[in-house]
Amino acid sequence: MNQMNVWGMTDIGLVRKENQDAYVTAQHTASGRTVGVVCDGMGGPAGGRVASQIAVSVYLEELEKLLTADQTPQQLLEASAQAAALANQAIQAEAERREECRNMGTTLVSAISYDGGVVVTNVGDSRAYHITEDGITRITKDHSLVESMVDRGDITAEEARRHPSRNLITRALGRDTNAACDSFIRPMESGSYILLCTDGLVNTVTDQEMLFEIIHGDNQETCLKRLLGIAKNQGAPDNVTAVLMQKL
Repeated sequence: MNQMNVWGMTDIGLVRKENQDAYVTAQHTASGRTVGVVCDGMGGPAGGRVASQIAVSVYLEELEKLLTADQTPQQLLEASAQAAALANQAIQAEAERREECRNMGTTLVSAISYDGGVVVTNVGDSRAYHITEDGITRITKDHSLVESMVDRGDITAEEARRHPSRNLITRALGRDTNAACDSFIRPMESGSYILLCTDGLVNTVTDQEMLFEIIHGDNQETCLKRLLGIAKNQGAPDNVTAVLMQKL
């Protein structure tokens, strides 16, 4: 059973003049797989929005051609990496074509369902979390300056959320010739969740708040709106985007 319940939302937040995030969710017709993708663009007023939109559309377009019903999780990861590489090339080609987009790039985090769970792909600092009644686990590792500082023990994870350099990422689609993705296979129990989100959510909503609203909140349909409300109560200085996927 590949199919999952899926919800998505994006919001400009309370400070930014433009929403440079993008997301897409889809049920792949031929394979029955559920796909979720979240991207956070960067690179000037025009560039960030263009980069994130190219990334979600090209990534999904390529998966449409690559996904089949009988692929193993490892084969799904290979298909996902191929789709991300083609999205990277498309962003770079557009940056060459348009002067105002010359420095654009974007993060990408995605999940593709298989019978026993999901495969996750990420580049940049948008995240994937696995959420069950037992707790919340971050699947991905940020490709960012502050994550490197946390790894070295220079700052704590909590300090990283408010660090002045928290927006400096070390890997992105469009910015790197070979924007290598990290890949994960995550088995899931029925009823558990995958949350894909940009740093606009991560920096304003704690892991415990995410866990509480998703597992114990009133209903799933309004869960992402409630998380957005918490982000706005914290000032929502960045765009806020999330996709929530629940294994059936």
